[in-house]
Amino acid sequence: MFRRLIVGWLLALLLVPALARATEVQATLDRSNVQLGETVTLNLRVENASGGIGMPDLDALNQDFSILGTSQNNSLSVVNGSASSALTIGVALRPKHVGTLQIPALNVGGGQTQPLQLQVSAPDPNAAAAANKNVFMEAQVEPAHGYVGQQLSYVVRLFYATSISRGALNAPSLDGVEVSQLGDDLNYDAERGGRSYHVLERRYALIPQHAGHLEIPAASFQGEAIDPNDPNSFFGSSTPISASAPAVSLDVQAAPADWKSAWLPARQLSLSLDGWPGAQEPVRVGQPLNLTMNLQATGLPFETLPVLSLPPLDGAKAYPDKPVTGTRQDGQWLVGRRQQSFAIVPERAGTLTIPATTLQWWNVLTDRMEVAQIPAHSVTVLPAVGTTAIQPSIPAEASSSGASVVATAAAPTTPWRWIALGSFGLWLCSVLAWWLWRRRRAPTTTAPTAARTSSRQCQLVFLAAARGNDPAAQAHALLAWARAERPAIQHLGELAAALDDASQRAAIAGLQQRQYAGAPMTGDGAKLAEAFKRGFVWRVADAGDDDTGLPPLYPFKLH
Repeated sequence: MFRRLIVGWLLALLLVPALARATEVQATLDRSNVQLGETVTLNLRVENASGGIGMPDLDALNQDFSILGTSQNNSLSVVNGSASSALTIGVALRPKHVGTLQIPALNVGGGQTQPLQLQVSAPDPNAAAAANKNVFMEAQVEPAHGYVGQQLSYVVRLFYATSISRGALNAPSLDGVEVSQLGDDLNYDAERGGRSYHVLERRYALIPQHAGHLEIPAASFQGEAIDPNDPNSFFGSSTPISASAPAVSLDVQAAPADWKSAWLPARQLSLSLDGWPGAQEPVRVGQPLNLTMNLQATGLPFETLPVLSLPPLDGAKAYPDKPVTGTRQDGQWLVGRRQQSFAIVPERAGTLTIPATTLQWWNVLTDRMEVAQIPAHSVTVLPAVGTTAIQPSIPAEASSSGASVVATAAAPTTPWRWIALGSFGLWLCSVLAWWLWRRRRAPTTTAPTAARTSSRQCQLVFLAAARGNDPAAQAHALLAWARAERPAIQHLGELAAALDDASQRAAIAGLQQRQYAGAPMTGDGAKLAEAFKRGFVWRVADAGDDDTGLPPLYPFKLH
Protein backbone atom coordinates (compact mmCIF):
# COMPACT_ATOMS: atom_id res chain seq x y z
CA MET A 1 0.00 0.00 0.00
CA PHE A 2 2.81 2.39 0.91
CA ARG A 3 4.58 1.63 -2.38
CA ARG A 4 1.42 2.47 -4.34
CA LEU A 5 1.15 5.80 -2.54
CA ILE A 6 4.76 6.63 -3.38
CA VAL A 7 4.24 5.74 -7.07
CA GLY A 8 1.07 7.84 -7.21
CA TRP A 9 2.86 10.79 -5.61
CA LEU A 10 5.71 10.59 -8.11
CA LEU A 11 3.29 10.43 -11.05
CA ALA A 12 1.49 13.47 -9.70
CA LEU A 13 4.77 15.39 -9.52
CA LEU A 14 5.49 14.47 -13.13
CA LEU A 15 2.03 15.46 -14.32
CA VAL A 16 1.95 18.87 -12.61
CA PRO A 17 4.50 20.51 -14.98
CA ALA A 18 2.66 19.08 -17.99
CA LEU A 19 -0.70 20.40 -16.80
CA ALA A 20 0.84 23.79 -16.07
CA ARG A 21 1.91 24.27 -19.68
CA ALA A 22 -0.30 26.16 -22.10
CA THR A 23 -2.63 24.08 -24.23
CA GLU A 24 -1.46 23.84 -27.86
CA VAL A 25 -3.73 22.75 -30.72
CA GLN A 26 -2.61 21.57 -34.16
CA ALA A 27 -4.54 20.29 -37.19
CA THR A 28 -2.94 18.04 -39.85
CA LEU A 29 -4.12 15.92 -42.78
CA ASP A 30 -2.68 12.49 -43.40
CA ARG A 31 -2.56 13.42 -47.11
CA SER A 32 -2.60 16.74 -48.95
CA ASN A 33 -3.70 15.39 -52.37
CA VAL A 34 -6.53 12.91 -52.95
CA GLN A 35 -8.81 11.80 -55.77
CA LEU A 36 -12.54 12.18 -55.62
CA GLY A 37 -14.03 9.16 -53.86
CA GLU A 38 -11.08 8.64 -51.50
CA THR A 39 -11.12 9.25 -47.76
CA VAL A 40 -8.73 11.46 -45.83
CA THR A 41 -8.13 11.73 -42.06
CA LEU A 42 -8.09 15.09 -40.27
CA ASN A 43 -6.04 14.80 -37.05
CA LEU A 44 -6.71 17.38 -34.30
CA ARG A 45 -3.87 17.15 -31.74
CA VAL A 46 -4.23 18.87 -28.37
CA GLU A 47 -0.96 19.14 -26.43
CA ASN A 48 -0.98 19.33 -22.62
CA ALA A 49 -4.76 18.96 -22.33
CA SER A 50 -5.67 20.00 -18.76
CA GLY A 51 -9.07 18.32 -18.56
CA GLY A 52 -11.83 16.53 -20.42
CA ILE A 53 -12.19 17.79 -23.99
CA GLY A 54 -15.39 17.15 -25.88
CA MET A 55 -15.79 16.60 -29.60
CA PRO A 56 -15.37 19.94 -31.43
CA ASP A 57 -18.07 21.44 -33.63
CA LEU A 58 -17.49 20.01 -37.15
CA ASP A 59 -20.51 21.59 -38.87
CA ALA A 60 -18.22 23.86 -40.93
CA LEU A 61 -16.90 20.77 -42.74
CA ASN A 62 -20.28 19.59 -44.03
CA GLN A 63 -20.27 21.92 -47.03
CA ASP A 64 -17.30 20.20 -48.75
CA PHE A 65 -16.98 16.88 -46.92
CA SER A 66 -18.94 13.90 -45.72
CA ILE A 67 -17.97 13.06 -42.12
CA LEU A 68 -17.62 9.26 -41.97
CA GLY A 69 -16.62 8.88 -38.30
CA THR A 70 -14.40 10.07 -35.45
CA SER A 71 -11.95 8.54 -32.97
CA GLN A 72 -9.88 9.68 -29.96
CA ASN A 73 -6.47 8.65 -28.67
CA ASN A 74 -4.74 9.80 -25.45
CA SER A 75 -0.97 9.60 -24.86
CA LEU A 76 1.41 10.49 -22.02
CA SER A 77 5.20 10.63 -22.36
CA VAL A 78 7.97 11.35 -19.85
CA VAL A 79 11.35 12.43 -21.29
CA ASN A 80 14.24 13.25 -18.93
CA GLY A 81 11.82 13.85 -16.08
CA SER A 82 9.57 16.19 -18.09
CA ALA A 83 6.03 14.91 -18.68
CA SER A 84 3.79 15.83 -21.60
CA SER A 85 0.30 14.69 -22.56
CA ALA A 86 -1.59 14.79 -25.84
CA LEU A 87 -5.08 14.05 -27.12
CA THR A 88 -5.55 13.24 -30.83
CA ILE A 89 -9.01 13.41 -32.40
CA GLY A 90 -9.25 11.71 -35.79
CA VAL A 91 -12.00 12.70 -38.24
CA ALA A 92 -12.52 10.55 -41.37
CA LEU A 93 -13.61 12.76 -44.30
CA ARG A 94 -14.68 12.07 -47.90
CA PRO A 95 -14.56 15.08 -50.29
CA LYS A 96 -17.80 15.90 -52.11
CA HIS A 97 -16.33 17.56 -55.20
CA VAL A 98 -13.12 18.28 -57.12
CA GLY A 99 -11.00 21.37 -56.42
CA THR A 100 -9.03 23.07 -53.65
CA LEU A 101 -11.11 22.44 -50.54
CA GLN A 102 -10.70 24.56 -47.43
CA ILE A 103 -10.70 23.14 -43.91
CA PRO A 104 -11.44 26.19 -41.75
CA ALA A 105 -10.00 26.96 -38.33
CA LEU A 106 -11.67 24.83 -35.64
CA ASN A 107 -12.07 25.54 -31.92
CA VAL A 108 -10.65 22.57 -29.97
CA GLY A 109 -9.97 22.45 -26.24
CA GLY A 110 -9.90 26.21 -25.81
CA GLY A 111 -7.51 26.75 -28.73
CA GLN A 112 -7.92 27.32 -32.45
CA THR A 113 -6.31 25.39 -35.29
CA GLN A 114 -4.79 26.85 -38.44
CA PRO A 115 -6.80 26.55 -41.71
CA LEU A 116 -5.75 23.77 -44.09
CA GLN A 117 -6.12 23.09 -47.81
CA LEU A 118 -6.79 19.79 -49.57
CA GLN A 119 -6.32 19.25 -53.30
CA VAL A 120 -9.01 16.96 -54.73
CA SER A 121 -8.56 15.76 -58.32
CA ALA A 122 -10.79 13.78 -60.65
CA PRO A 123 -10.27 10.01 -60.67
CA ASP A 124 -7.57 8.71 -63.01
CA PRO A 125 -9.23 7.36 -66.20
CA ASN A 126 -6.69 4.54 -66.32
CA ALA A 127 -7.57 3.57 -62.75
CA ALA A 128 -11.27 3.70 -63.61
CA ALA A 129 -10.60 1.36 -66.51
CA ALA A 130 -8.89 -1.03 -64.14
CA ALA A 131 -11.77 -0.83 -61.67
CA ASN A 132 -13.16 -4.13 -62.91
CA LYS A 133 -10.15 -5.81 -61.33
CA ASN A 134 -10.15 -7.00 -57.74
CA VAL A 135 -6.58 -5.74 -57.24
CA PHE A 136 -4.64 -2.96 -58.98
CA MET A 137 -1.93 -0.38 -58.13
CA GLU A 138 -1.10 3.29 -58.65
CA ALA A 139 2.21 5.17 -58.23
CA GLN A 140 3.18 8.84 -58.37
CA VAL A 141 6.13 11.06 -57.46
CA GLU A 142 5.94 14.63 -56.12
CA PRO A 143 7.14 17.03 -57.38
CA ALA A 144 7.35 16.03 -61.05
CA HIS A 145 10.93 17.42 -61.32
CA GLY A 146 13.56 18.28 -58.75
CA TYR A 147 17.18 19.08 -57.90
CA VAL A 148 20.14 17.04 -56.74
CA GLY A 149 19.86 16.61 -52.96
CA GLN A 150 16.16 17.54 -52.87
CA GLN A 151 13.78 15.13 -51.18
CA LEU A 152 11.06 13.74 -53.47
CA SER A 153 7.95 11.95 -52.24
CA TYR A 154 7.19 8.65 -54.01
CA VAL A 155 3.74 7.16 -53.22
CA VAL A 156 2.52 3.64 -54.04
CA ARG A 157 -1.13 2.65 -53.56
CA LEU A 158 -2.57 -0.88 -53.57
CA PHE A 159 -6.34 -1.09 -54.26
CA TYR A 160 -8.08 -4.35 -53.37
CA ALA A 161 -11.73 -5.40 -53.24
CA THR A 162 -11.07 -8.88 -51.90
CA SER A 163 -9.73 -10.39 -48.68
CA ILE A 164 -5.94 -10.66 -48.77
CA SER A 165 -4.41 -13.25 -46.45
CA ARG A 166 -0.77 -12.36 -47.07
CA GLY A 167 1.40 -10.43 -49.50
CA ALA A 168 4.55 -8.38 -50.10
CA LEU A 169 4.95 -4.93 -51.65
CA ASN A 170 8.45 -4.44 -53.02
CA ALA A 171 10.42 -1.28 -52.23
CA PRO A 172 12.00 0.73 -55.06
CA SER A 173 15.70 0.10 -55.68
CA LEU A 174 17.51 2.89 -57.56
CA ASP A 175 21.18 3.55 -58.28
CA GLY A 176 22.37 6.96 -57.13
CA VAL A 177 19.22 7.62 -55.08
CA GLU A 178 18.81 7.42 -51.29
CA VAL A 179 15.53 5.61 -50.53
CA SER A 180 13.80 5.43 -47.14
CA GLN A 181 10.22 4.64 -46.13
CA LEU A 182 8.22 7.49 -44.60
CA GLY A 183 6.20 6.44 -41.57
CA ASP A 184 3.76 3.54 -41.40
CA ASP A 185 1.40 2.37 -44.13
CA LEU A 186 -1.90 4.25 -44.46
CA ASN A 187 -5.19 2.34 -44.77
CA TYR A 188 -8.36 3.97 -46.07
CA ASP A 189 -11.26 3.43 -48.51
CA ALA A 190 -11.73 4.82 -52.00
CA GLU A 191 -14.06 4.54 -55.00
CA ARG A 192 -12.94 3.78 -58.54
CA GLY A 193 -15.44 3.43 -61.37
CA GLY A 194 -18.33 3.29 -58.92
CA ARG A 195 -16.75 0.40 -56.99
CA SER A 196 -15.45 0.56 -53.39
CA TYR A 197 -11.91 -0.51 -52.58
CA HIS A 198 -9.68 -0.79 -49.55
CA VAL A 199 -6.41 1.08 -50.10
CA LEU A 200 -2.95 0.47 -48.66
CA GLU A 201 -0.69 3.49 -49.22
CA ARG A 202 3.07 3.47 -48.68
CA ARG A 203 5.34 6.51 -49.00
CA TYR A 204 9.07 6.74 -49.68
CA ALA A 205 11.56 9.61 -49.48
CA LEU A 206 13.81 9.72 -52.56
CA ILE A 207 16.95 11.93 -52.54
CA PRO A 208 18.76 11.85 -55.92
CA GLN A 209 22.54 12.23 -55.79
CA HIS A 210 23.15 12.89 -59.50
CA ALA A 211 21.57 15.07 -62.17
CA GLY A 212 19.87 13.55 -65.20
CA HIS A 213 16.80 11.53 -66.17
CA LEU A 214 15.53 9.32 -63.35
CA GLU A 215 13.39 6.26 -64.09
CA ILE A 216 11.57 4.69 -61.15
CA PRO A 217 10.72 1.09 -62.13
CA ALA A 218 7.25 -0.37 -61.77
CA ALA A 219 6.27 -1.29 -58.21
CA SER A 220 4.75 -4.75 -57.78
CA PHE A 221 2.67 -6.70 -55.27
CA GLN A 222 2.57 -10.49 -54.81
CA GLY A 223 0.10 -12.07 -52.42
CA GLU A 224 -2.74 -14.47 -51.79
CA ALA A 225 -6.48 -13.75 -51.70
CA ILE A 226 -9.30 -15.60 -49.99
CA ASP A 227 -12.66 -15.96 -51.73
CA PRO A 228 -15.42 -15.80 -49.06
CA ASN A 229 -17.78 -17.61 -51.48
CA ASP A 230 -15.44 -20.57 -51.77
CA PRO A 231 -16.09 -23.10 -48.96
CA ASN A 232 -12.52 -24.40 -49.27
CA SER A 233 -11.17 -20.96 -48.28
CA PHE A 234 -12.03 -21.69 -44.64
CA PHE A 235 -9.55 -24.61 -44.75
CA GLY A 236 -6.59 -22.54 -45.94
CA SER A 237 -7.35 -22.56 -49.66
CA SER A 238 -6.29 -19.29 -51.36
CA THR A 239 -5.65 -17.87 -54.81
CA PRO A 240 -2.36 -16.18 -55.84
CA ILE A 241 -2.81 -12.55 -56.90
CA SER A 242 -0.41 -9.93 -58.29
CA ALA A 243 -0.52 -6.33 -59.39
CA SER A 244 1.95 -3.70 -60.58
CA ALA A 245 2.06 0.08 -60.80
CA PRO A 246 3.35 1.84 -63.93
CA ALA A 247 6.93 3.13 -63.97
CA VAL A 248 7.43 6.81 -63.12
CA SER A 249 10.10 9.09 -64.58
CA LEU A 250 11.33 12.60 -63.82
CA ASP A 251 14.25 14.92 -64.57
CA VAL A 252 16.76 15.91 -61.87
CA GLN A 253 18.58 19.23 -62.20
CA ALA A 254 22.01 20.12 -60.84
CA ALA A 255 22.61 23.07 -58.53
CA PRO A 256 23.01 26.46 -60.29
CA ALA A 257 26.49 26.83 -61.77
CA ASP A 258 27.21 30.03 -59.84
CA TRP A 259 26.20 28.58 -56.44
CA LYS A 260 29.18 28.96 -54.07
CA SER A 261 27.90 27.97 -50.60
CA ALA A 262 26.48 24.71 -49.24
CA TRP A 263 23.67 23.42 -51.47
CA LEU A 264 20.42 23.32 -49.47
CA PRO A 265 17.34 22.64 -51.62
CA ALA A 266 14.47 22.78 -49.11
CA ARG A 267 10.75 23.45 -48.99
CA GLN A 268 11.17 25.63 -45.91
CA LEU A 269 14.14 26.70 -43.73
CA SER A 270 14.44 28.68 -40.51
CA LEU A 271 17.45 29.94 -38.54
CA SER A 272 17.33 31.56 -35.09
CA LEU A 273 19.47 32.43 -32.06
CA ASP A 274 17.61 32.33 -28.73
CA GLY A 275 18.40 32.98 -25.08
CA TRP A 276 19.12 36.72 -25.05
CA PRO A 277 18.85 38.22 -21.53
CA GLY A 278 15.98 40.55 -20.72
CA ALA A 279 16.30 44.27 -20.18
CA GLN A 280 16.48 43.79 -16.39
CA GLU A 281 19.06 40.97 -16.50
CA PRO A 282 22.61 42.37 -16.21
CA VAL A 283 25.52 40.79 -18.08
CA ARG A 284 28.91 40.99 -16.36
CA VAL A 285 32.50 40.21 -17.21
CA GLY A 286 33.17 36.52 -16.66
CA GLN A 287 29.46 35.66 -16.40
CA PRO A 288 28.49 33.14 -19.10
CA LEU A 289 25.77 34.17 -21.54
CA ASN A 290 23.99 30.99 -22.72
CA LEU A 291 22.61 31.22 -26.29
CA THR A 292 21.08 28.50 -28.48
CA MET A 293 21.18 28.47 -32.30
CA ASN A 294 18.49 26.48 -34.13
CA LEU A 295 18.40 25.45 -37.79
CA GLN A 296 15.45 23.52 -39.24
CA ALA A 297 14.73 22.57 -42.86
CA THR A 298 11.72 20.82 -44.41
CA GLY A 299 12.72 18.39 -47.17
CA LEU A 300 16.28 17.77 -45.93
CA PRO A 301 17.73 15.30 -43.39
CA PHE A 302 19.91 16.77 -40.65
CA GLU A 303 23.09 15.21 -42.13
CA THR A 304 22.95 17.66 -45.05
CA LEU A 305 22.65 20.75 -42.81
CA PRO A 306 25.85 22.71 -42.06
CA VAL A 307 27.49 22.63 -38.64
CA LEU A 308 26.36 25.62 -36.56
CA SER A 309 28.93 28.13 -35.32
CA LEU A 310 29.22 31.75 -34.25
CA PRO A 311 31.35 34.36 -36.03
CA PRO A 312 34.50 35.59 -34.20
CA LEU A 313 33.61 37.77 -31.22
CA ASP A 314 35.45 40.91 -30.12
CA GLY A 315 35.76 40.99 -26.36
CA ALA A 316 34.37 37.55 -25.56
CA LYS A 317 35.02 33.86 -26.02
CA ALA A 318 32.42 31.32 -27.16
CA TYR A 319 32.41 27.77 -25.81
CA PRO A 320 30.16 25.42 -27.85
CA ASP A 321 28.21 22.66 -26.14
CA LYS A 322 27.46 19.21 -27.60
CA PRO A 323 25.17 19.61 -30.67
CA VAL A 324 21.64 18.20 -30.79
CA THR A 325 20.56 16.78 -34.16
CA GLY A 326 17.72 14.70 -35.58
CA THR A 327 15.35 14.09 -38.46
CA ARG A 328 11.61 13.66 -38.03
CA GLN A 329 8.87 12.93 -40.54
CA ASP A 330 6.15 15.48 -41.20
CA GLY A 331 3.64 13.57 -43.30
CA GLN A 332 5.40 13.02 -46.62
CA TRP A 333 8.46 15.20 -45.93
CA LEU A 334 11.62 14.89 -43.87
CA VAL A 335 12.36 17.69 -41.38
CA GLY A 336 16.03 17.96 -40.38
CA ARG A 337 17.13 19.91 -37.31
CA ARG A 338 20.40 21.08 -35.79
CA GLN A 339 20.70 22.81 -32.43
CA GLN A 340 23.90 24.22 -30.95
CA SER A 341 24.24 25.89 -27.55
CA PHE A 342 27.05 28.35 -26.74
CA ALA A 343 28.39 29.73 -23.46
CA ILE A 344 29.67 33.21 -24.32
CA VAL A 345 32.01 34.60 -21.65
CA PRO A 346 32.63 38.40 -21.87
CA GLU A 347 36.26 39.37 -21.21
CA ARG A 348 35.84 43.12 -20.77
CA ALA A 349 33.20 45.67 -19.89
CA GLY A 350 31.46 47.68 -22.59
CA THR A 351 29.29 46.76 -25.56
CA LEU A 352 29.43 43.17 -26.80
CA THR A 353 28.13 42.68 -30.35
CA ILE A 354 27.22 39.33 -31.86
CA PRO A 355 27.60 39.90 -35.64
CA ALA A 356 24.86 38.89 -38.06
CA THR A 357 24.87 35.31 -39.35
CA THR A 358 23.43 34.45 -42.76
CA LEU A 359 22.70 31.23 -44.63
CA GLN A 360 21.80 30.87 -48.31
CA TRP A 361 19.35 28.16 -49.36
CA TRP A 362 17.29 27.22 -52.42
CA ASN A 363 13.50 27.36 -52.10
CA VAL A 364 12.22 24.48 -54.25
CA LEU A 365 8.63 25.75 -54.02
CA THR A 366 9.40 29.16 -55.56
CA ASP A 367 12.51 27.92 -57.47
CA ARG A 368 14.75 30.74 -56.29
CA MET A 369 17.50 31.51 -53.79
CA GLU A 370 16.60 32.82 -50.34
CA VAL A 371 18.64 33.90 -47.31
CA ALA A 372 17.98 33.02 -43.68
CA GLN A 373 19.52 35.57 -41.32
CA ILE A 374 20.16 36.09 -37.63
CA PRO A 375 20.47 39.88 -37.20
CA ALA A 376 23.32 41.41 -35.23
CA HIS A 377 22.63 41.84 -31.52
CA SER A 378 24.41 43.95 -28.89
CA VAL A 379 24.38 43.72 -25.10
CA THR A 380 25.95 45.93 -22.45
CA VAL A 381 28.55 44.14 -20.32
CA LEU A 382 29.10 45.43 -16.78
CA PRO A 383 32.34 44.97 -14.80
CA ALA A 384 32.67 41.83 -12.71
CA VAL A 385 31.32 42.03 -9.16
CA GLY A 386 33.94 43.54 -6.86
CA THR A 387 36.01 45.10 -9.66
CA THR A 388 36.19 48.53 -11.24
CA ALA A 389 35.84 49.17 -14.94
CA ILE A 390 39.03 50.28 -16.72
CA GLN A 391 38.68 53.83 -18.09
CA PRO A 392 39.50 54.10 -21.80
CA SER A 393 41.48 57.34 -21.21
CA ILE A 394 44.36 55.53 -19.42
CA PRO A 395 47.60 56.12 -21.39
CA ALA A 396 49.16 53.20 -23.20
CA GLU A 397 52.33 53.42 -21.08
CA ALA A 398 50.31 53.13 -17.88
CA SER A 399 48.42 50.18 -19.27
CA SER A 400 51.66 48.41 -20.19
CA SER A 401 53.22 49.07 -16.80
CA GLY A 402 50.05 47.94 -15.07
CA ALA A 403 50.12 44.72 -17.04
CA SER A 404 53.73 44.19 -15.99
CA VAL A 405 52.84 44.72 -12.37
CA VAL A 406 50.03 42.20 -12.60
CA ALA A 407 52.31 39.66 -14.24
CA THR A 408 55.01 40.23 -11.63
CA ALA A 409 52.58 39.98 -8.76
CA ALA A 410 51.09 36.79 -10.13
CA ALA A 411 54.43 35.06 -10.62
CA PRO A 412 55.19 34.35 -6.93
CA THR A 413 51.86 32.56 -6.53
CA THR A 414 52.80 29.88 -9.04
CA PRO A 415 54.85 27.67 -6.59
CA TRP A 416 51.98 27.72 -4.10
CA ARG A 417 49.64 26.40 -6.78
CA TRP A 418 51.95 23.45 -7.44
CA ILE A 419 52.26 22.84 -3.69
CA ALA A 420 48.47 22.85 -3.38
CA LEU A 421 48.11 20.48 -6.32
CA GLY A 422 50.74 18.15 -4.85
CA SER A 423 48.97 18.10 -1.51
CA PHE A 424 45.69 17.42 -3.22
CA GLY A 425 47.27 14.52 -5.17
CA LEU A 426 48.67 12.95 -1.95
CA TRP A 427 45.26 13.27 -0.31
CA LEU A 428 43.59 11.68 -3.31
CA CYS A 429 46.01 8.71 -3.17
CA SER A 430 45.17 8.27 0.51
CA VAL A 431 41.44 8.26 -0.25
CA LEU A 432 41.97 5.75 -3.07
CA ALA A 433 43.95 3.42 -0.81
CA TRP A 434 41.26 3.66 1.87
CA TRP A 435 38.55 2.87 -0.72
CA LEU A 436 40.45 -0.18 -1.99
CA TRP A 437 40.84 -1.42 1.61
CA ARG A 438 37.11 -1.00 2.23
CA ARG A 439 36.34 -2.79 -1.04
CA ARG A 440 38.34 -5.85 0.08
CA ARG A 441 36.46 -5.83 3.37
CA ALA A 442 33.04 -5.79 1.56
CA PRO A 443 33.38 -7.68 -1.74
CA THR A 444 29.60 -8.25 -2.10
CA THR A 445 28.67 -4.59 -2.51
CA THR A 446 25.78 -4.20 -4.94
CA ALA A 447 25.82 -1.92 -7.96
CA PRO A 448 23.63 0.82 -6.38
CA THR A 449 25.88 0.94 -3.28
CA ALA A 450 28.96 1.19 -5.48
CA ALA A 451 27.35 4.07 -7.35
CA ARG A 452 26.65 5.89 -4.06
CA THR A 453 30.25 5.29 -2.95
CA SER A 454 31.53 6.76 -6.23
CA SER A 455 29.38 9.85 -5.76
CA ARG A 456 30.55 10.20 -2.17
CA GLN A 457 34.21 9.97 -3.18
CA CYS A 458 33.68 12.60 -5.87
CA GLN A 459 32.09 14.83 -3.22
CA LEU A 460 35.10 14.41 -0.95
CA VAL A 461 37.45 15.23 -3.81
CA PHE A 462 35.47 18.40 -4.57
CA LEU A 463 35.36 19.55 -0.94
CA ALA A 464 39.14 19.17 -0.77
CA ALA A 465 39.54 21.16 -4.00
CA ALA A 466 37.14 23.84 -2.71
CA ARG A 467 39.49 24.54 0.19
CA GLY A 468 42.30 25.28 -2.28
CA ASN A 469 42.90 28.30 -4.51
CA ASP A 470 42.58 26.78 -8.00
CA PRO A 471 39.21 27.65 -9.66
CA ALA A 472 39.89 25.30 -12.60
CA ALA A 473 40.44 22.33 -10.25
CA GLN A 474 37.33 23.30 -8.29
CA ALA A 475 35.19 23.44 -11.44
CA HIS A 476 36.58 20.12 -12.70
CA ALA A 477 35.91 18.37 -9.38
CA LEU A 478 32.40 19.86 -9.10
CA LEU A 479 31.48 18.68 -12.62
CA ALA A 480 32.92 15.19 -11.94
CA TRP A 481 30.77 14.94 -8.82
CA ALA A 482 27.64 16.14 -10.66
CA ARG A 483 28.19 13.68 -13.52
CA ALA A 484 28.49 10.83 -11.03
CA GLU A 485 24.85 11.53 -10.15
CA ARG A 486 23.58 12.91 -13.48
CA PRO A 487 25.82 11.82 -16.39
CA ALA A 488 23.99 14.02 -18.94
CA ILE A 489 25.33 17.29 -17.43
CA GLN A 490 27.99 18.79 -19.72
CA HIS A 491 29.05 22.11 -18.16
CA LEU A 492 28.53 24.37 -15.15
CA GLY A 493 25.68 26.24 -16.86
CA GLU A 494 23.65 23.03 -17.16
CA LEU A 495 24.48 22.14 -13.55
CA ALA A 496 23.22 25.51 -12.28
CA ALA A 497 20.02 25.15 -14.30
CA ALA A 498 19.42 21.70 -12.76
CA LEU A 499 19.72 22.89 -9.13
CA ASP A 500 16.87 24.15 -6.97
CA ASP A 501 18.98 25.91 -4.32
CA ALA A 502 19.73 29.62 -4.82
CA SER A 503 22.93 29.49 -2.73
CA GLN A 504 24.33 26.65 -4.85
CA ARG A 505 23.54 28.50 -8.08
CA ALA A 506 25.18 31.66 -6.68
CA ALA A 507 28.26 29.63 -5.68
CA ILE A 508 28.55 28.28 -9.26
CA ALA A 509 28.24 31.82 -10.66
CA GLY A 510 31.05 32.97 -8.39
CA LEU A 511 33.20 30.01 -9.39
CA GLN A 512 32.68 30.84 -13.10
CA GLN A 513 33.69 34.46 -12.50
CA ARG A 514 36.90 33.35 -10.78
CA GLN A 515 37.62 30.82 -13.52
CA TYR A 516 36.96 33.03 -16.53
CA ALA A 517 37.36 36.60 -15.28
CA GLY A 518 40.14 36.07 -12.73
CA ALA A 519 38.13 37.52 -9.84
CA PRO A 520 39.94 37.35 -6.47
CA MET A 521 39.20 34.46 -4.09
CA THR A 522 38.44 36.49 -0.89
CA GLY A 523 37.40 33.41 1.07
CA ASP A 524 35.10 32.08 -1.66
CA GLY A 525 36.54 28.57 -1.35
CA ALA A 526 35.02 28.18 2.10
CA LYS A 527 31.67 29.54 0.82
CA LEU A 528 31.82 27.07 -2.10
CA ALA A 529 32.40 24.13 0.22
CA GLU A 530 29.68 25.31 2.59
CA ALA A 531 27.12 25.55 -0.24
CA PHE A 532 27.62 21.93 -1.33
CA LYS A 533 28.61 20.12 1.86
CA ARG A 534 25.15 18.55 2.19
CA GLY A 535 25.00 17.45 -1.47
CA PHE A 536 23.17 18.73 -4.53
CA VAL A 537 19.61 20.05 -4.31
CA TRP A 538 18.24 18.80 -7.65
CA ARG A 539 15.10 19.86 -9.39
CA VAL A 540 13.25 18.46 -12.41
CA ALA A 541 14.75 20.02 -15.54
CA ASP A 542 14.45 19.60 -19.27
CA ALA A 543 17.22 17.64 -20.71
CA GLY A 544 21.09 15.80 -27.26
CA ASP A 545 25.99 13.99 -32.23
CA ASP A 546 29.25 14.96 -33.03
CA ASP A 547 30.28 17.33 -35.73
CA THR A 548 30.00 15.79 -39.14
CA GLY A 549 32.88 17.61 -40.78
CA LEU A 550 30.50 19.71 -42.87
CA PRO A 551 31.49 23.33 -43.60
CA PRO A 552 30.59 25.74 -40.77
CA LEU A 553 27.51 27.91 -40.94
CA TYR A 554 29.45 31.20 -40.73
CA PRO A 555 30.62 33.18 -42.72
CA PHE A 556 27.97 32.97 -45.45
CA LYS A 557 27.28 36.61 -46.31
CA LEU A 558 24.49 38.68 -47.74
CA HIS A 559 25.34 40.41 -50.99
